[in-house]
Amino acid sequence: MNRSRRKALSTGAAALALALSTFVLAESAYAGEPEKNDKGASTEEKGGSDKTGIYAAAKVQYSGAVTKNGGSGNVSSADVNWDPPPCWYAPYLGAKDFKKKMSADIEDQLDTPGLGSGGTALGQLKRHYEDDYGWTDTPGYKDYNVDKDGEGMFWAGVENPNEPDALKRMSCSDIPFWVDNGEPAPPQYEEAITPEILAALAYQHMELPGTKVTLAPEGTTKVNLPTWAWLDKAVFDDVKATAAINVPGFNLEATTTATPKSLTLDPGTKDATTIPANGECPIVDGKIGEAYAKGKSKETPPCGITYRRSSGGETYPLKASLTWEISWTGTGQAGAVGMPDGTIEAVQDITVEEVQSINR
Repeated sequence: MNRSRRKALSTGAAALALALSTFVLAESAYAGEPEKNDKGASTEEKGGSDKTGIYAAAKVQYSGAVTKNGGSGNVSSADVNWDPPPCWYAPYLGAKDFKKKMSADIEDQLDTPGLGSGGTALGQLKRHYEDDYGWTDTPGYKDYNVDKDGEGMFWAGVENPNEPDALKRMSCSDIPFWVDNGEPAPPQYEEAITPEILAALAYQHMELPGTKVTLAPEGTTKVNLPTWAWLDKAVFDDVKATAAINVPGFNLEATTTATPKSLTLDPGTKDATTIPANGECPIVDGKIGEAYAKGKSKETPPCGITYRRSSGGETYPLKASLTWEISWTGTGQAGAVGMPDGTIEAVQDITVEEVQSINR
């Protein structure tokens, strides 16, 4: 059966799909406490298990610098075309648990009056799992693979609850399929969970420290007077977030690391000059910019802004964007793999007064 055929069967059994809403397994409402680094923040998200020890659900576990409530973190990808996975396939139930759940749901749905074509789809679904009824690239199962219980798991689609597009979120709609322990999912399931997908989920949930730039003068500056800008060195620690799935016979994890790269200043008005001219202050000797010291008022700062016009009793919104270099390592990965840079932004209100010079 080709991919569209699998989805057609799933769509035809819409009532069953509703009953099997527990396919949305991963991403509970809990995640780790935000931290500046990988120390201390973690969450355990485990499924239940029967007497055989087979877990009833495989959930993503997060640790490190991740959001507290499972929502998206404060990092925006610098690549507008990069998005976290909207859904994926992951281990769902062992054979005995799956038979108990799926067979009961199918029978309940078959008893529903007025099913029409949906009844035909449900009949095919029942034959698929009970009577070895399969298609081109989707073999059937005999008695729900019960004779292989403990040797693998049925996998099912998982929605990413942080994906705003409902169609994308529900696009992993193939019917559950079997994967032996230690084996990859069949190649037609391109969205099957991998360390790379886990790295992207860790990226999505990552919580980086805020970007409050220190300024001199602070809050109020003068026309044509260079305003010095710098970041505290504490900002420059690497930040790590980990996502993992651990169930009997299947263990994957990935750690996403963010390393500060550069600071970009947007003065909030066209009547200003940034230093450097492109507004991007790189990291030099482990720091961005230089702290102002008395007697440097006539010097040009390595990072800063010179406003050319008064804010007229109002303020200018100075936006500081800190760019972080993102990479990940994970199960089976020999070295770090690059990901799109991440950015976080902070806005500070700046008052600019019409004074040509000042003694500091």
